[in-house]
Amino acid sequence: MNCFYCKNVLEHNKAVVTIELDNCLIVIKDVPTETCMKCGQRSYSDEVAAQIEKITDSVRNTFTEIAVVQYSTNHVA
Repeated sequence: MNCFYCKNVLEHNKAVVTIELDNCLIVIKDVPTETCMKCGQRSYSDEVAAQIEKITDSVRNTFTEIAVVQYSTNHVA
């Protein structure tokens, strides 16, 4: 697979994803990604994007300003 922006080859990697949501900062560690080694652009599979959404939804109603979550395919909302 090639980078959408610079057309360089993407490499399988793990990344830290940060999401600013209302008054909360969500940090998700070890998220599987395809990363361009030239420009740094990241790409996520549909399954990973859905899992990030599930994690975000589960943290949305907590009363915390910062949430650090380990990415897991077994995460339950």
